[in-house]
Amino acid sequence: MKKVMLMLIVASILCVAPTAMAFKRGDVELTLGGSGSSDESLDGTVINIEAGLGCFVTKNLEGIWRQGISYADMPGSDNWNGSTRLAFDYHFNSGSWYPYFGANVGYLYGDTVKEQFIAGPEGGVKYFVNDTTFITIGLEYQFLFKDAKEADDNFDNGRFVYIIAIGFKF
Repeated sequence: MKKVMLMLIVASILCVAPTAMAFKRGDVELTLGGSGSSDESLDGTVINIEAGLGCFVTKNLEGIWRQGISYADMPGSDNWNGSTRLAFDYHFNSGSWYPYFGANVGYLYGDTVKEQFIAGPEGGVKYFVNDTTFITIGLEYQFLFKDAKEADDNFDNGRFVYIIAIGFKF
């Protein structure tokens, strides 16, 4: 009887925790990620920062604004690049794990890139470490275009963007 009670208590805790972490309509999330690299003499340094601000329209559908900035300090020049994107992602509740998929569209600009639109599908997973904090890993496929005809022609010539970030739910 004690084992059955213990198993019921553990099962109820496991069922309550995911509900506490679940997204609901009106929740806002902030994600922050970054990376960097330098050569052995610290002459060539590249820093990338990515931030996102999302709002849940329903408990599963989120609208997100993302801003990425890249800075390269190379001998003889400094370069800045950026991308601004809007995305819509659909989330699946699997307890502490929240797989998602969606699409994004935005604009790529800067010193070393051809300024143009970007768009594509995306997907990933969010893992909650507590009720308000999560780690997210994602993958975007981005294709570049200047107009609608180029979008169709350029889909097969895209690039993959990998994302790892920490997120906070408010």
